[in-house]
Amino acid sequence: MTNETTSSVTVLGLGLMGRALAGAFLKAGHTTTVWNRTAAKADDLVAQGARPAPTVTEAVRAGSVTLLCLTDYPAVYELLAEADLAGATLINLTSGSSAQARAAAEWAAQRGARYLDGAIMAVPPAIGTPEAVVLHSGPQADFEAHEPVLAALGTVSYLGADHGLAPLYDMAGLAMMWSVLNAWLQGTAMLRTAGVDAATFAPFARQIAAGVADWLPGYAEQVDRGAFPAEVSALETDARAMAHLVAESEALGVDAELPRLIQAMAQRSIAAGHGGEQYPVLIAEFEKPR
Repeated sequence: MTNETTSSVTVLGLGLMGRALAGAFLKAGHTTTVWNRTAAKADDLVAQGARPAPTVTEAVRAGSVTLLCLTDYPAVYELLAEADLAGATLINLTSGSSAQARAAAEWAAQRGARYLDGAIMAVPPAIGTPEAVVLHSGPQADFEAHEPVLAALGTVSYLGADHGLAPLYDMAGLAMMWSVLNAWLQGTAMLRTAGVDAATFAPFARQIAAGVADWLPGYAEQVDRGAFPAEVSALETDARAMAHLVAESEALGVDAELPRLIQAMAQRSIAAGHGGEQYPVLIAEFEKPR
């Protein structure tokens, strides 16, 4: 790990997130070079002290590490196609899949570059604060070499040598986020039929969500062991509650598609003989492509 307190960094791609990344590096005192296809997007950053690069190759050469934050992986390949990447360290924070991350790592290696993939679990205004979580995967030595610089972005985390881990965690986090929000919207829609507004329900919903989150470590142990003793409730009991949820939603005129989906998964698991086991036994249903 370097002992330098400041370093040189390049940011390619100056959308809302890219500008936030570059701004955080500038605020931390790092020499920051920027490049964007539409050069005018760099004006505010240049006014703050950023150095504009006339070409992508010059931008890459200017930084000890180059961060990419573009629309998608094809845009990364298009941008870097003619650039001299020999000896460069690339950190790709472009959203994509685990397969794309692994392929990009091979592509970069063929051009003589070191490569880390990453995922930003934050909105642009949070960049530069501890609330911004930025995940990285790839060779550990490359991460550690630049960790002090990356710390300017927020809470940085290293997941492992597999380049695909960062986008996988990103997608898993989105699955959690949307599932929680969708469940809250389902409950909110039901309560609104009785005149209860969303703001009134939100504190109770938050309490429920926090309580469920506390179950995760114990449930994770069951999943990893592949053993699901019914310590709290059996799946067949949960399935009866699911039936009540579906029936109540339908009676209220609220869309019941979401609870019916989970109910169907539970019914398949029960039919396979798992009705007496605890809820995490449904992992087998989630792992089956349909």
